[in-house]
Amino acid sequence: MPRFLVESYAAASAERFDEACELARRTAEVGSGIRHVDTTYLPGDETVLHLFDAPSADVLAGAGRRAGLQFERIVPAVQASGQRRKEQP
Repeated sequence: MPRFLVESYAAASAERFDEACELARRTAEVGSGIRHVDTTYLPGDETVLHLFDAPSADVLAGAGRRAGLQFERIVPAVQASGQRRKEQP
């Protein structure tokens, strides 16, 4: 299943990060075939990066909107773990 990175912005606070994590979990719950993989917060940049496995960017975007997840963009992602690169088909 393809992997996507969802970029959004949040004010630098623990509460906003917690809210962003909850919205990401909700996105996976309301979307068919979507799995929330991870969320990373960059407080200095006020940026939140969510990783999802989803059938397509369009399906993920629709689920995100229904869940109330605010995002700037959704892009395909390729992930590397240690020395092995994991490409999503």
